Amino acid sequence: MDLQKRLDEAAKAHDIPGATLAVWSDGRLYEAATGVVNRNTGVETDTDSVFQVGSTTKVWTAALIMQLAEEGLLDLDKEIGEYLPQFALAYDAQITVRHLLTHTGGFDGDLFEDTGRGDDSLEKFVAFLHGAGKVHEPGELFSYCNAGYVVLGAIVAKLRGTTWEQAMQERLFTPLGVTHAALLAEEAVLFRAAAGHIGPDNVVYPKWQMPRSNAPAGSTLCLAPRELVKFGRMFAAGGVAEDGTRVLSEESVAAMRSPQVPVPGVPGLMAANWGLGFELFGWGAYGHDGGTPGQSTFWRVSDDGTFAIAASINGGSFMGLLTDLLLPLLREGGRSVPDLPTPPEHPQAVDVSPYLGRYAGPQLAYEVTEAGGGLQIALIPGAFMASMGQEATSARYVHLSDDSFIAAELQDGRYDTASFIVRDGVATHLHNGRAVARA
Repeated sequence: MDLQKRLDEAAKAHDIPGATLAVWSDGRLYEAATGVVNRNTGVETDTDSVFQVGSTTKVWTAALIMQLAEEGLLDLDKEIGEYLPQFALAYDAQITVRHLLTHTGGFDGDLFEDTGRGDDSLEKFVAFLHGAGKVHEPGELFSYCNAGYVVLGAIVAKLRGTTWEQAMQERLFTPLGVTHAALLAEEAVLFRAAAGHIGPDNVVYPKWQMPRSNAPAGSTLCLAPRELVKFGRMFAAGGVAEDGTRVLSEESVAAMRSPQVPVPGVPGLMAANWGLGFELFGWGAYGHDGGTPGQSTFWRVSDDGTFAIAASINGGSFMGLLTDLLLPLLREGGRSVPDLPTPPEHPQAVDVSPYLGRYAGPQLAYEVTEAGGGLQIALIPGAFMASMGQEATSARYVHLSDDSFIAAELQDGRYDTASFIVRDGVATHLHNGRAVARA
């Protein structure tokens, strides 16, 4: 498996400053690294380098929750207030632990309030959520919710009587034998830590670490890709680490890998269903993706456990790496990965009146107008998204199927899709992994 040559070529072709890749196949681990962790310093990337892995962290947080459930300290179907009395939204909602695990809690998820570096940062964030807006009724709909996983992390800290970071170290890193990992900046400096690069010129993102208050959702965890492969193999082994240590019960692993809620829209990078923490793909794999400013992580484990892959990059085109290297590797590993969706050659003109209007969330808004039998969708980023390099965009979308549309032109190596939740003949939400409510 000539990973090194293929990774070098893909990184060069897609202007990726640095990347690391780990693959488990044929009963052994293969690794490769290329480029630099930081173009300002020129420090080379190696297979020990740690990258911010973003939302792949959510599966680690979910595993900590499942351990609590195994010990009888928590019931997934009890309301959050049973464990965090300070969790109280401004509106009445009966939200359970399971709702948070499956992104069906129904409140605004893209809230990244910085509540400081203290051990009480999660507790303060939970109090901040009192002002979170309502997106939908609990359990009604899948809508990706970062804030929900912060609440789960706060539950872990409360019930364990420690910090979320300490629980991660004691309950997952140590039994799994994870060594190349960092949860805080002062730990990351002990490794070759990647810096994110943003924009068309791959400028180093000036603020390296996101708020600690969002750590359980993915703001701080740094890993070498082999550690994600190791974590994935534990699930493939029914909850047992490489050295035989039991980390999770077989029942917990089965529950995490079982479909809990369908994901609206067009299957592509997003899964068709969500489990308890995991994205579940209909083509025979589970995993999760992650992103922080200028860094992206891809992680998949085959259902039969014979193949696993994890890759991280610190800028450039993630979609280019995906289409040129990661998806081909999955197919070579025996997975029947479908192609990403493309627009029809002759798009059908449809009545677009149910979809027209403005949809807004805490970090961005969409303006949807008619465009020749299809839609023109303008994305308007808020201040946080703009600081991450997201620019305002406007693109024409054509009808794909049902209430789903697809971009007519290629954007960063893929055709974006947008789906709508329609009730009583009018779209109430624009959905692209997150449900963004009509304003």
